[in-house]
Amino acid sequence: MVRLADYRLVSQLGDSGTGTAHLARSPAGQVVVVKRVREPLAAEPLFRARYRWETEAARAVRGPFTAAVLDADPEAAVPWLAAEFCVGPSLSEAVAALGLPDPGALAAIGASLAGALTAIHATGLVHGDLKPANVVVTPAGPKVVDFGVAKAAVPGGGTPGVGEPVGSPGFMAPEQITHAVPAGAPADVFALGALLGLCATGRNPHGAGNAPHVIHRTLHEQPDLVGVPDQEWEAFLARCLAKSPYARPTVPEVLAWCVARATPYPWWEQEEVAALIHVHEESLAERLSAEEQD
Repeated sequence: MVRLADYRLVSQLGDSGTGTAHLARSPAGQVVVVKRVREPLAAEPLFRARYRWETEAARAVRGPFTAAVLDADPEAAVPWLAAEFCVGPSLSEAVAALGLPDPGALAAIGASLAGALTAIHATGLVHGDLKPANVVVTPAGPKVVDFGVAKAAVPGGGTPGVGEPVGSPGFMAPEQITHAVPAGAPADVFALGALLGLCATGRNPHGAGNAPHVIHRTLHEQPDLVGVPDQEWEAFLARCLAKSPYARPTVPEVLAWCVARATPYPWWEQEEVAALIHVHEESLAERLSAEEQD
């Protein structure tokens, strides 16, 4: 079995431009995600400076709707971090399987995401890539993941030797595309608005198709909000998806708006959602059993 520091790597979960993610076991047996940086990036002093700062900030993020960063070594020859592994469907998978949430449940989802962003922003980080795959629905509620290497918000909007953040078409704010202004907390509000629009209608507000088309619509067309619960929701989401970052509500405003409308009975505790989460839990158990016996 391959090891990284004290962690036993079980299987590879994904591969990106910055590194690889592995399902792993901690020394105490906890199931975690271990992400390690690609060696060429690790050799770049500016990237390592960014990674060092952001890893320290990410370890300070605490909240019920964020996946905890548990351990890290930014000074290693190949830097790495270990984060809580969240078991459950992605937010978009849950909505696709169970149907569109009612307005109260939609507001509860918005409140949980705004709560997660509040915890992330409190450390000086900006997520920069909030999208369906980075929201996992767990028994404890939606958890925002993958903010270990994110856009760091510092005075003046820059980061230690870093360019603009990487985002995902349909959820990237206009300023992330054009670089007209530094992408900060308002970019995360834009992504949150796109996520809620997707949950409310089953469609991304900026459409489907290839990246250039989605990006063009993001920059030049109004978001498609046909099918949102009512005019109040339409006006709220339109503000979140405003082209100008200065026209969007702040994260505290989003949180207050959603909390005031959220159902008192959490959407993720409903029987249908719990059953879907249980399917993922059983799948993980089977995967661990099969791969650890090899």
